[in-house]
Amino acid sequence: MKLFTTGRYMQTSKLFTAFACVTSCVQMWGQPGATVPVTVRVPVSMRTSPFHVARTLKVPSGFDAAVYARIPGARFLATTPDNNLLVSQPSSGSVLLVRPNGAGDPLITTYVGGMRRPHDIVFHSIGNRTYVYIAESHQINRFTWIPGSLNPQSREIVISGLPDASTPELQGAYGHELKNIAMDVNDNLYVSIASTCNVCLSDTTSNPVRAAIYRYDADGRNGRLFARGLRNAEGLAFLPGTTNLWVTVNQRDNIPYPNQDGTGQYGRVIPAYVDNHPPEALTSVRDNGNYGWPFCNPNPDTPGGLNSMPFDRDVNFNAGGQVSCDSMDRISKGIQAHSAPLGFTFLHNTNAPSDYRSGGLVALHGSWNRQIKTGYKIAYFPWIGAQIGSQIDLVTGWLNPNGSVWGRPVDTAVDQGGSILISDDYSGTIYKVSRTVAEPTLPDPAAWYRLVASHSGKCLDVYGFSTAERGPIVQWACHTGNNQQFQFVPVSSGVYRVLSRHSGKVLSIAGGPGATNSGARLEQASWSGFTSQQWRLLPEAGGYYRFTPLHSGHSLDVCGVSLDNGVCVTQWQDWGGGNQRFRLDVVR
Repeated sequence: MKLFTTGRYMQTSKLFTAFACVTSCVQMWGQPGATVPVTVRVPVSMRTSPFHVARTLKVPSGFDAAVYARIPGARFLATTPDNNLLVSQPSSGSVLLVRPNGAGDPLITTYVGGMRRPHDIVFHSIGNRTYVYIAESHQINRFTWIPGSLNPQSREIVISGLPDASTPELQGAYGHELKNIAMDVNDNLYVSIASTCNVCLSDTTSNPVRAAIYRYDADGRNGRLFARGLRNAEGLAFLPGTTNLWVTVNQRDNIPYPNQDGTGQYGRVIPAYVDNHPPEALTSVRDNGNYGWPFCNPNPDTPGGLNSMPFDRDVNFNAGGQVSCDSMDRISKGIQAHSAPLGFTFLHNTNAPSDYRSGGLVALHGSWNRQIKTGYKIAYFPWIGAQIGSQIDLVTGWLNPNGSVWGRPVDTAVDQGGSILISDDYSGTIYKVSRTVAEPTLPDPAAWYRLVASHSGKCLDVYGFSTAERGPIVQWACHTGNNQQFQFVPVSSGVYRVLSRHSGKVLSIAGGPGATNSGARLEQASWSGFTSQQWRLLPEAGGYYRFTPLHSGHSLDVCGVSLDNGVCVTQWQDWGGGNQRFRLDVVR
């Protein structure tokens, strides 16, 4: 009879109890993926500051990072249908065209100049014509895109008179005047008109309403208010194949303490509270929705954490509750406060590496209103259907351990070769993050596999040949029993349920989608469709894989790096250990 032991937890239960509390708090803000440090490759011609010294970024294992171009103040990106790159440069009033040049530096020319703070760029086809929409601070333009042309044709100003610093009533003061746009599959144009301020009432009664998104026909007619209460919505994107709009939102700064809890802090700006409040937002946006600003702020201090947060009343403008926060639309997913999420890119219909094509990238520009800096990274959010998973940090390193910063990412795009392009307006750089190893071989859905741990050479095993609901999964010496045989059944692109041949049940994290803490154990359960039963296989060196459940982004982990039979298997924050890497051996 097998002895089911708990390895790491049996020996260090008191330490684990304390550590679990710490990691649960950290997990609320998202855990990093399996990233490794790489030296950024920089052409000799581009080694001016900050690349006069070697720079390191952390990227997923099997990827590298290189400087592709140097463009001062580079902001939003769009890849052209013929695989060139457009880059907005608000400071110069230009949109630049970046073209590959063989082994040499890319060719950079002005695609459109003489604009007023151009920002977002979107390609959209209507009939047999492809347009490129470019947002200026005061108007939206569309041009006809011509393959191979160095400049667009047939400029139309489809929307004019948008508010910016030149609007008389604002007297030159507009904190968030840059405009962001998106197009849906029905040829509707969406424009984010951000707030003028950190927090104020005037934006809620202005015409047009600010801190809002407006919808127009593709030619700019029939404009109307679509959603409001979005302080500064930067990244606008539609979930591919749907009419579901998603946006990133920069929330307010210097929030007063909202709780009348006897501490005497009510209404005061407490730095320790400001550090984590309110969370930034990555959220779906519905027609006629209201997302709270400036009256209501999302509260992460509830059991749901960063998911669908309830609201606190804003002390400055809603202390008495004259505006009902219960009627506001909750944001879908919070991001660590003051991270400053900007560009947002869905990867579904791109040539990004196949194991990332069911998710989206958010560029976190980085904080100023926080005692310890945060952000300065590219985050990945997995998607299952219309549901969003937990944040995984994909590219990090622009923020040094000592708090100094050498880069601030703004936006991402994917080229036809599958490389991820990243703009950085602080260092004036376009980076290219590329996979350097072969695309992973996907499991054959008709085959059965043993899952062999790298550190021990032992297999994942349904403990005691159990057929019970919630039967534990352990590590055990490999044998021919079908309780060590599993099948990968596709759920969506790059996502699987893992079926036990012995019991017909699937691998599942105990506690379901709410169990995002390190240490939640692996078990078998009947298929429910929960994200805690859906798995990605991320390739690692030597033919091994990292198994990550969609709901948490953690890695499967043999407890305590144990070599023993019967030791537990859990999810744990990835640290690159061999106890978190598994080989797929086909059962012959």
